[in-house]
This record gives sequence, C-alpha cells and structure tokens, in this order.
Amino acid sequence: MEAKAYLKDLRISPRKVKIVLDLIRGKDTTTAIAILKNTPKAASLPVLKLLQSAVANAENNNHLDTTNLYVSQCFVTPGRTAKRIMPRAQGRAFRILKRSSHVTLSVAEKE
Repeated sequence: MEAKAYLKDLRISPRKVKIVLDLIRGKDTTTAIAILKNTPKAASLPVLKLLQSAVANAENNNHLDTTNLYVSQCFVTPGRTAKRIMPRAQGRAFRILKRSSHVTLSVAEKE
C-alpha cells in the first residue's frame, strides 16, 4: 500500500528541488527526516513538510504502520514560469524566468 502527498507551485527551481529529492529517495522515513533537517538547502524545509504529510496520510488514511515506511518514489516536475523583465544598459531588457515546481512524494511499507 502506498500513500502520496503533493506540493504544487513551489517557488523554487525544479533543478534545485531534484538535488534534495535525490538525497532521500529509497531511504526509510526516519532517516529521510534526519537528512532533510540537516541539509542546508532552501528546498529541504518544504520537502520535509511534504514528507511529514505523506507519513500522516499513510497513518490516517491507509492505516499503515509508520515505523515500517520508506520513501518509495519522489520526483519533481516543472510548474508555471513567471516571466519578468530586468532593465539593462542602453535601453535593453533581459528576461528573467522565475521557475516553480510540482513535487510528488509517496511512501510505502517495507515488505
């Protein structure tokens, strides 16, 4: 049985979130929480909250034992991109892309 949690429109680039997700993929939830608490990345706090939400979903909705859970799959997809303009010299304008992410994380019981 698997429990999922989703995080939509996180205002961090998917490339930066992927680095944090690669650290916890396949780990048990207690180890993954410890890794996220000690990782100095901007994406680690939202991913930590998402992991705790997935564990709570597994406990409340699917009645799974929280001590046997592990991160079965986690991935990030690009969300909306906000386009902004940065004024440059001689009347030019450069485009700035403010990227966002959709994160999916699922936990499952060890067999």
